[in-house]
Amino acid sequence: MFLSVFDMFKVGVGPSSSHTMGPMVAGGLFLDHLRAQPFNVAGVRASLHGSLAFTGVGHASDRAVILGLAGFTPDEYDADKAEAELARIKAEKNIAPDGLPVLAFDPANDLQFDYGPNLPGHANGLILRGLDAQGDVVTEVTYYSVGGGFVLTAEELANGKAVDDGPAVPFPFQTAKQMLDMAAESGLSIAAMKRKNELSRRGFNDLDRGLTRIWEVMNNCIERGLVTDGELPGGLHVKRRAKAIHDSLQAERGVNLAAPHLINDWMATYAMAVNEENAAGGQVVTAPTNGAAGVMPAVIRYWLDHIGGATTDKIPEFLLTAAAIGGLIKYNASISGAECGCQAEVGSASAMAAAGLAAVLGGTPEQIENAAEIALEHHLGMTCDPVRGLVQVPCIERNGLGAIKAVSAASLALRGDGTHLVPLDAAIETMRQTGEDMNAKYKETSLGGLAVNVPNC
Repeated sequence: MFLSVFDMFKVGVGPSSSHTMGPMVAGGLFLDHLRAQPFNVAGVRASLHGSLAFTGVGHASDRAVILGLAGFTPDEYDADKAEAELARIKAEKNIAPDGLPVLAFDPANDLQFDYGPNLPGHANGLILRGLDAQGDVVTEVTYYSVGGGFVLTAEELANGKAVDDGPAVPFPFQTAKQMLDMAAESGLSIAAMKRKNELSRRGFNDLDRGLTRIWEVMNNCIERGLVTDGELPGGLHVKRRAKAIHDSLQAERGVNLAAPHLINDWMATYAMAVNEENAAGGQVVTAPTNGAAGVMPAVIRYWLDHIGGATTDKIPEFLLTAAAIGGLIKYNASISGAECGCQAEVGSASAMAAAGLAAVLGGTPEQIENAAEIALEHHLGMTCDPVRGLVQVPCIERNGLGAIKAVSAASLALRGDGTHLVPLDAAIETMRQTGEDMNAKYKETSLGGLAVNVPNC
């Protein structure tokens, strides 16, 4: 089993990896499908199903699929160009992707929200159709956005194509137990095994440049969030708070007898800065999702800024370790809020961050696995119930608490020798089972929980 670090950490655009990035990616995949057909199409039509329908407007799923069909991609997203193209499409009622004829597309009629039962493969489903000149369907593909920006066709999902199917890697661990056994046998750290797996697919320079870019985008996102205030879009009138909190924390630096718990405010502020940027549609890194994008960068900034001896040259170790843990969770359970609730998003992010921090603080593979297990265990059962379908309440604060839990989990694990009662594999399987049993209204549909108990205006 192999999931690349660049699969777990994708540069993209907010507010949601599964509801914004996924539909945009699906649109691009459908363009490739149309280019490969022996016949021409005259128009396209799209329908959003399940969670994509219920929270599609709040997550900009409608805009994202239109932009994907127009040729936009998450990693090279330009907000000004996107707004101009959306306005043009609305006025002219067509899309003009490269390599295809101009295609009829009227957003008011050709983009549909289907609030009926979910499609059979996943809660995040969309169907894209190609039409002939008479408006009849001549080709269609069903796509599923399975979390973290990953998109599979119905056929790929049915065939189990959820991970890389290329050549074997040196350390193909599919479970945490296998990971620990391979580490013991090889004498390598988790990060070193993950690095060797990555190097079997790409060059050394490409790997390191890619890891450097991941952290640069993460850190730039924090910095933007720390200096930007105002109100977030969407109609809830949620005010950005990261800047004001950060300003007050800076003003209190050096004050005698500062309360030790203020370090939690620093961690929460770093995370909130990222998720406020995400809520505003800014550039973020899926870690492993957009809704949980603040946890990892917050823990890294905490380590760099507040722990003596931390250096940026160890960030690759942090990211590779975290990606190994995230890959196990995705392969054996889910990182999708629509599938397993927020335990699969912030819970997974916290486990990944706890593992990464334990690694750079000198933890053994057993202590790293324990750190991930502690963090995930104490997010089990967490629902995904965003108010008005926006990735704002409770998502922004929740990332701050996820970062705090990650640091606490790493610290507890490092106080022990790695021996513990509940294996990470058991926590991952419990998360999967809990998500399977969870009522659909608590899985990113905004039909239950805070979403119906807090006024939406």
